[in-house]
Amino acid sequence: MIQLTTDERIQNVTQSKPVILTGLRANNDLHIGNYFGALLPLIDLAKTRSEEFQINLFVPDLHSFTTPIDHSALQADIWNNLRIFAAAGLPLDNPDIFLYRQSYVSAHSELAWIFDCFTGFGELSRMTEFKDKSARLGVDHIGVGQFNYPPLMAADILLYNAVYVPVGDDQTQHIEFTRNTAERMNNQFGDLFVIPKSVKEQHEFFGKDQGLRIKDLVDPTKKMSKSDESGRGIIFLGDDPDDAAKKIMSATTDSFGNIHFDFEKQPGVSNLLQIQALLLNQPLDETVRHWEGKSNYGDFKREVAELVKDFLINFQERLKHVDDSQLTAKLAADEIAMNEVANATLYKVQQAVGLRPQ
Repeated sequence: MIQLTTDERIQNVTQSKPVILTGLRANNDLHIGNYFGALLPLIDLAKTRSEEFQINLFVPDLHSFTTPIDHSALQADIWNNLRIFAAAGLPLDNPDIFLYRQSYVSAHSELAWIFDCFTGFGELSRMTEFKDKSARLGVDHIGVGQFNYPPLMAADILLYNAVYVPVGDDQTQHIEFTRNTAERMNNQFGDLFVIPKSVKEQHEFFGKDQGLRIKDLVDPTKKMSKSDESGRGIIFLGDDPDDAAKKIMSATTDSFGNIHFDFEKQPGVSNLLQIQALLLNQPLDETVRHWEGKSNYGDFKREVAELVKDFLINFQERLKHVDDSQLTAKLAADEIAMNEVANATLYKVQQAVGLRPQ
């Protein structure tokens, strides 16, 4: 591995490459839907775009408790998920990929407070995610942190002049909020921030098609999610491989008696076809052609179950061999470099609003 000194890391981050920024999950168990739907595409982006872009991968640990969590487990969760990204192939020796924890760069919190003071109550009240969660949980059971999540997310992006931020459809409103915040501050105080690309331009850059999405094994009409309290419909990366294979064998299919890819009529079978295609790293239509019209669901499930079992055995073995010292060194160097960049942006804003002398 190529080791760079701290000064070299700081110099590297100030060489004005355009920035792609995205967050790595800080808590919650990761499942195979996360792995194939988000984690691998993110790592592929980091590998393929790092020559032309600086890639900022941050752990949003401050965001992680906008809703209640087990705080005693947060550190273990953060490190487990960092190790998972390393085991999945994140290149820790790439000098254009920066890995850091949000709370280790205090400028995130400081700039978020400034943004709070330039954001209207009504603007935040209209944010869809807040409205949905407050309606579901009740306003007395949701924290203020969920309400002012968007200013912190705007700080995450604008501190580093990030141009591109890959987000799902549920986060597109936050990109527009970030752009509005940057424009508002720039209009009042001058050229403070680079404005991220619009949602339309983000989709054009990353591609609107997000690829295959693994569904719940018990209810294949909904996505695989930790909200499945029974655990029967979800395969976590830490599941015992034999138990995971049993989940596949008991997955919901149908009574049609033939294998056909059709998410409207045969969502369970179609979901298993997707899982097999992802595990084999082959085009979906190739997997479908192999099974199309066959009637033995048992053979089909056993083949998918064996692939899932082998995948988990191999992945968990790689996870055991992640070098924590290498990961620690990467975080330490990159967090120093990110503090340099973020503090420079913060200081410029502090000067503009009168908190520091011109």
